[in-house]
Amino acid sequence: MIYTQSKFLYKNLLLTVVIMWGVMYSLQAQKEPQYTQYMYNIGSFNPGYVGTTETPEIIGLYRAQWLSLPGAPRTIRLGTNIPFSNEKMGVGFNIVSDQLGPATQSYIDAAYSYQLNISETTKLSFGIDAGGALLNVDFAKGTFENPGEPILGRETIKKFYPTVGAGLFLYEDDIWYFGASVPNFLGEGVYNQDVAMVVEDKIQFNFIGGYVFDLSDNLKFKPAFLLNYIDGAPLNTNLSANFLINDAFTVGGSYRFGNAVSALAGFQISSSIYMGYAYDYNTNGLGQFNSGSHELILKFYLGKSDGNSGKGSNAKKLKGKPKQIDTPRFF
Repeated sequence: MIYTQSKFLYKNLLLTVVIMWGVMYSLQAQKEPQYTQYMYNIGSFNPGYVGTTETPEIIGLYRAQWLSLPGAPRTIRLGTNIPFSNEKMGVGFNIVSDQLGPATQSYIDAAYSYQLNISETTKLSFGIDAGGALLNVDFAKGTFENPGEPILGRETIKKFYPTVGAGLFLYEDDIWYFGASVPNFLGEGVYNQDVAMVVEDKIQFNFIGGYVFDLSDNLKFKPAFLLNYIDGAPLNTNLSANFLINDAFTVGGSYRFGNAVSALAGFQISSSIYMGYAYDYNTNGLGQFNSGSHELILKFYLGKSDGNSGKGSNAKKLKGKPKQIDTPRFF
């Protein structure tokens, strides 16, 4: 299946093949939206994370992938992580719009997590989420070359399907974390024959982890990874390394095996606002046909936490007084 727009004429056969491969890979092998700043966006794909944050958070993210290619992916996410005052439970909400060519998937879900103390500093959080997704395919948006694909004879496809996911998140405050999640267990049998031809209905498994090294009073170093696995597709492996300078600036890089290399930067604008940016350059065949991918994230940290809670080494503690979160946790 090849997606083009009438105003854009491809004169190079290799370019056409590359675009066909990219679109098909994104629709089938990468069912969940792809993020470069995954280390600051864990609640979007692991419900076990939502109650582990120091304060309530609101996250907004925009990703523009493969700039200059018509029909390339665009992703918008609005999410929340809300820990309860008992430091045991939390809730989260996600709204995501993921567009690729003529297809748009809109997700909405609510998450709940409950965490247990494994030791004095180590906690294990269990999370579940439930919601749904609306798949909207409008074939009038482009011109298709489709020998033998009767689905393209239809003008539009609109289908709603439920989603149920779960996740685990094991962590030690401000030091390390490891998580595993399945965004949607309802795979086989959910889509009808038409929809299955557009979106592969296999379960995706996500694994994430990271460790924070205190190199000095003003410098922290955090290597991290994210693995996405779908049966029958190549393992999507992301490795990253970020530095936190003076509890305010973050700089680093990321590598997605066989796909892209990325530069990341962020700034703690205030105690309640963080802004991060990532730029991807494709290392595969797509690299010579697009001008890269851009991703912007905004995080808002709300409220104060009690000085006796013991959560987060990056807070100023005043004896007998509440603490104000000055620098949110590095994950």
